[in-house]
Amino acid sequence: MDYEAVFGPRGILAQHHPGFEYRPTQVSMANAVDAAIRERHHLCVEAGTGTGKTLAYLFPAIANRKRTVISTATKTLQEQLFFKDIPFLCRTVAPDLQAICMKGRNNYLCLKKLENHLQNPELLPGNRSQLLQPIHAWSGRTQTGDRAELDFLRDDDPFWRQLDARRETCLGQKCPYYEPCYVTRVRQQAFGVDLIVVNHSLFFADLALRQQGITGVLPDYSVVIFDEAHEMEEVATNFFGKQISNYRFEDFAYELVRGFQKERQLLRTESRLSDAAHRLFDIFRKDQNDQRQGIAGVSRQPDFSRRVDALEESMQLLISQIGKMRLRTEEQEALRIRAEELSSDLRFICSIQDPAYVYWAETKGRGIFVNASPINLAPILSETIFDQPISAILTSATLSTDGSFHYIRTRLGVSQAEELILESEFDLTSQSMMYIPMLPDPREHHYLERACAEIQQLLEISHGRAFLLFTSFAQMEKCYQRLAPELQFPVFKQGELPKSLLLERFRTTPSAVLFATTSFWQGVDVQGEALSCVIIDKLPFAVPTDPVVAARLQYLERQGKNAFEEYSVPQAIILLKQGLGRLIRSKQDRGILSILDSRILTKSYGSHFLKSLPKCPIIDNIQELSNFFDGK
Repeated sequence: MDYEAVFGPRGILAQHHPGFEYRPTQVSMANAVDAAIRERHHLCVEAGTGTGKTLAYLFPAIANRKRTVISTATKTLQEQLFFKDIPFLCRTVAPDLQAICMKGRNNYLCLKKLENHLQNPELLPGNRSQLLQPIHAWSGRTQTGDRAELDFLRDDDPFWRQLDARRETCLGQKCPYYEPCYVTRVRQQAFGVDLIVVNHSLFFADLALRQQGITGVLPDYSVVIFDEAHEMEEVATNFFGKQISNYRFEDFAYELVRGFQKERQLLRTESRLSDAAHRLFDIFRKDQNDQRQGIAGVSRQPDFSRRVDALEESMQLLISQIGKMRLRTEEQEALRIRAEELSSDLRFICSIQDPAYVYWAETKGRGIFVNASPINLAPILSETIFDQPISAILTSATLSTDGSFHYIRTRLGVSQAEELILESEFDLTSQSMMYIPMLPDPREHHYLERACAEIQQLLEISHGRAFLLFTSFAQMEKCYQRLAPELQFPVFKQGELPKSLLLERFRTTPSAVLFATTSFWQGVDVQGEALSCVIIDKLPFAVPTDPVVAARLQYLERQGKNAFEEYSVPQAIILLKQGLGRLIRSKQDRGILSILDSRILTKSYGSHFLKSLPKCPIIDNIQELSNFFDGK
């Protein structure tokens, strides 16, 4: 395809897209993606802000007529693709295009679970049975079974766990609801479409199942496009390891009680199992402080082995009791298989023996999650993706560090790939300025006072309209407590409202200031004067005591590599580029970027950051910022 005829000044986009702007980098990217698909090779492409990368990969994807999976970092981007960008293509150039949006199984309603709860509402935990009837009524009219349609159920409501279609509770083709099942339907539809839009979580969950020889949800595909590919390693880590949690045992115990109501001996074992699980996870709760911690220390406690053994004995007794039952329903047999999987994961994690894994735990509210995660994902992803006869395209605005793809390719196991770096289409030299004041080292005690003083001056110059992005909740809270009473602008803080509502309030409130952490560093788009200043407190190095980070650093050191330069610096560069990328989102945007960490100027590694930053003037004189905003 002649992509100049698509994206050029008189091309298809110019004729049909209301916000058309000619972008030469968009043509370059489309040609590179097209070549990767036709020639069946892999491609890494960094597309600076303003490239229009979504359409630059969508047009080649549909032009080559190969089944393509597009994997995004978030459900928000997934829905933008499916409900905005793909319909545009259907209206203009591809009226016959067939596409589907697929989510993880736990987003879909399980009809069998719903029927079971309707028959026995008294067994439903949490006294939430009043929700069953409205959900039952909805199930009669929904076409998708997607919980996103339920506006009366919060995203984090634990009640949905009792109704979702997760794999471990699924009976597959033996289920009486297999044909009308929403998961069955969406999978069958996927076999007949050209484009399948998923998020990274679903893609890697499916890939992990395939690696185990289990049929996944996705059909076979010839092309996979990873948008926001810089997040692939973190997401994949969650699916190629193992995890047990108090929630997983509680859900299993509830299903046992419901599935074996008349088996008194087995129910006694269930009670014993629940007690043993509670005692084991209680050890982790006592040792946690709402942070990720390695479990080696917990495992050395004298009572740890006894509690693990007690839980394992209860699991084995339960498996034996179910196995001895002569007449078992399909559901009861599924519970026996589920018990074996749970027992196997328990043994693997709590034995802490495989040196290829890092063992860690974290608390999230009432939940306690204990994990075994692979330290090095590169061989796994190389085998399952990059050594396969498919085309894999990795794209993001932040894939390179210091002008190279070495870091991302090493982390993901991409041995052979074409590479393309496209600069931003925006004139960052005239649209933005970067201010880096000389402040004390962030680790010194008087840094906070000086940093808050700088923030206050910057906000006066920008008239609010700012994101204050912090590397930790603790630092955010300290600055908020100091600054909020002094500021003359409307102030919002992450956690006060749901993220989407918080962003909407920020956009619509004149001169607003938002205090935020990690989740606002990337994937957030605020165009126009509402956001005219982005301030970052520190270079976003990963916490070296985090068990996963520490294990990866040690792994590189054992290989004779400089782990700080090979891992810590490039990882921080990518996150910093993401944070700074929140500011300039259109050719009309203007504003200040500020990094309150002078190590970027004084440390030897700072040069790597500076080479990777947006190409805009860097200053240390705050008066020049006033002149910039005054148009001087």
